[in-house]
Amino acid sequence: MRVAAIQMNSTPDKARNLSQAHQLFLEALDRKPDLVAFPENFALFCEKSADWREGAETLDGVVVSTLQEWAAEYDVHILGGSMALKTRSRAKGAAKITNSSLMIASDGEIVARYDKMHLFDAELAGDKTAYRESDLVAAGKKPVLAKTSLGDFGMAVCYDLRFPELFRKYSEKDAAAIFLPSAFTALTGKAHWDSLTRARAIENQAYFIAPAQWGEHYPGRQTHGHTRIVDPWGRILAERPSGIGVTWADLSNDELNRVRREIPCLQNRRL
Repeated sequence: MRVAAIQMNSTPDKARNLSQAHQLFLEALDRKPDLVAFPENFALFCEKSADWREGAETLDGVVVSTLQEWAAEYDVHILGGSMALKTRSRAKGAAKITNSSLMIASDGEIVARYDKMHLFDAELAGDKTAYRESDLVAAGKKPVLAKTSLGDFGMAVCYDLRFPELFRKYSEKDAAAIFLPSAFTALTGKAHWDSLTRARAIENQAYFIAPAQWGEHYPGRQTHGHTRIVDPWGRILAERPSGIGVTWADLSNDELNRVRREIPCLQNRRL
């Protein structure tokens, strides 16, 4: 299976973001991928909660419909990064949204939806921004294994990376690959992105595909980039450190089985 992972620089301008996404999607198709993966918040990346709420859509909105059309027209699976979807949840009188990732099959059907479980609430020394994702976003309640004609894939989003128990759920279900669309901050990305993405691949003996946001999205918000595809041995097969663009790699069942056979850690767990 060939996977293309897209690195974007999304902003509060949804039309601009979808135009950039389409441009990069067409670029990815030149590599003849079986699946194209977008980053977290690919269609909308806002500073203010009110703008997120206004820009959130339903499953029959423009963003999801556009991805379904692309998938069906070009006969390719699409991981819809993550997007803001409307929900009935409320906090302090204000509507919440979900930060949701969709797996869309090559016929345009939505085969899986994962709502981000671990929300980014943090205050970082050296970063002027205080992050309170839970003020706006309703947390997902369960892991989701996307069952597709290409294989079974674990779904996660960004901050989930720091919670290995989620990924263990996917290894227990024999996921061949795990997707982590992300918008890691520049500060935390520099410190932990390399170590954690490779660790999640190694310890779960699965391919790890992490399409990412990069650059400045609005004043004061910088993301790390470094979109990458990691194999079950922890080797980086493809990476884009900076700039918008496409990375791609071939995922091999033979290599996956070799790693699992030679070091059978998944079968030998004792806890």
